[in-house]
Amino acid sequence: MNPAIAESELDATAADGHVWRLHARLPTAPTRTLLWLPALGVAARHYMPFADALARRGVAVFLHEWRGNDTSSLRAGRGRDWGYRELLELDIAASQAVIDRACPGGMPRVLGGHSLGGQLACCRLALAPESADALWLVASGAPYWRAFPMPLKAGLPLAYRFLPWLADMRGFLPGRRIGFGGNEAARLIRDWARTALSGRYTADGVAQDLEAGMARLTQPVRALVLSQDWMAPRSSLDFLLDKLAAADVRAACFDERAARTRADHYAWMKAPDAVADWLLAQSGSA
Repeated sequence: MNPAIAESELDATAADGHVWRLHARLPTAPTRTLLWLPALGVAARHYMPFADALARRGVAVFLHEWRGNDTSSLRAGRGRDWGYRELLELDIAASQAVIDRACPGGMPRVLGGHSLGGQLACCRLALAPESADALWLVASGAPYWRAFPMPLKAGLPLAYRFLPWLADMRGFLPGRRIGFGGNEAARLIRDWARTALSGRYTADGVAQDLEAGMARLTQPVRALVLSQDWMAPRSSLDFLLDKLAAADVRAACFDERAARTRADHYAWMKAPDAVADWLLAQSGSA
């Protein structure tokens, strides 16, 4: 680690008592802050190389922890349930408040995410557009089945109905056992599957219209997908970006040469320099 970059873990607490830790990488003179939202079932610590790469380039990075993962005080199970509402209105809001206290100075604030994290970053800004000045997405896209190429999309509706059924039957989704995400809350999986089947973002208990909120966003959006990523192909990203009709959007697709690693859903996390360089080159001083 560069001695000019401070490592820290900051405690965060949601309004309902949920507790977790934000992993932070803080350069001496940061040019902006980034709150990074992980993919479904991925612990925040797996993004440490990405945080280090951005911190070396002057970004103060804070890695959010999803409810139910790693440093989170909660675990999904029967009687321990949550959905998008808790993640959007309680947890992400609390992490953003921690960042505002840690970096008070009015520097630009970026919200970003990987896979589901990118989707929920869009939804969070739809609810609280003043909470960030820019949006970064990596290997992210809407899960809507029609946005995927054949033959994959032919089987997606069945999967999107089976997973919430399984979660309801077990009281949580046993993602570790079936190889999809982590052990996820049943209501979260229902919220996700609803979007995957309908193409529209809604969430139980969220009164605001997420689709209308996304359509009004004007923050600059920088989005990068990987050419061999079947989980978030360019078509699924384009479907998501189409919802951000008023935003200044720049998007690219990296092959192995551009990514300097395998161009799949996860490899860039261990070799993130090309991704970090592109995000900053496309973002300029804002």
